[in-house]
Amino acid sequence: MIRVMVYKRYLKRAMDIIAAMIIFVLILPIFLLISVLLFFQNRGKVFFYQERVGYKERIIKIIKFKTMTDEKSANGDLLPDVERITRLGEWIRNLSLDELPQLFNVLKGDMSLIGPRPLLPKYLPLYSERQHRRHEVKPGITGWAQVNGRNSISWTQKFEHDLYYVENQSLGLDLRILGMTFIKVLCKEGINQSEIRPMQPFDGTN
Repeated sequence: MIRVMVYKRYLKRAMDIIAAMIIFVLILPIFLLISVLLFFQNRGKVFFYQERVGYKERIIKIIKFKTMTDEKSANGDLLPDVERITRLGEWIRNLSLDELPQLFNVLKGDMSLIGPRPLLPKYLPLYSERQHRRHEVKPGITGWAQVNGRNSISWTQKFEHDLYYVENQSLGLDLRILGMTFIKVLCKEGINQSEIRPMQPFDGTN
């Protein structure tokens, strides 16, 4: 029990910083290549920033590669995602590279490598009392729900996986999730949203 508490309070943050720096150095050539390609495709816009809910329900801004255009309809509304995603953006998503800039969120301390995925602020009023507990830990780039189905499972199941992580967080579980994430990325299994199985908005019941 004491070892778990020490890991949660001190070692996890230290490991996040070290691991994020190592990963960033390793993927730097890919990161720079994608940044240059997006710079020219998106007229200087490489990154996409979006407000999400972080630790203790504080609002944070996550960073992603900008994989969609800002095209709007005649009414001024953004077109559906599937119509705005570019060929380069689709390639980036298929290879699960769009989340890489969130390493900066990890280094900043807004996120961890492992934890529940940060969700939109508009969902906060829809959570049950138990579901609010997902914010007792920092959100992560990958997590227990991501390696156990992601978009192929219901929101209720996702929250249960998130809460399982909150209640069982440990070095062993984090290493297991990292290993499973690596395998799933290599196999392109259940990592990204798709036209066939897009992530449906959370309405408090699904």
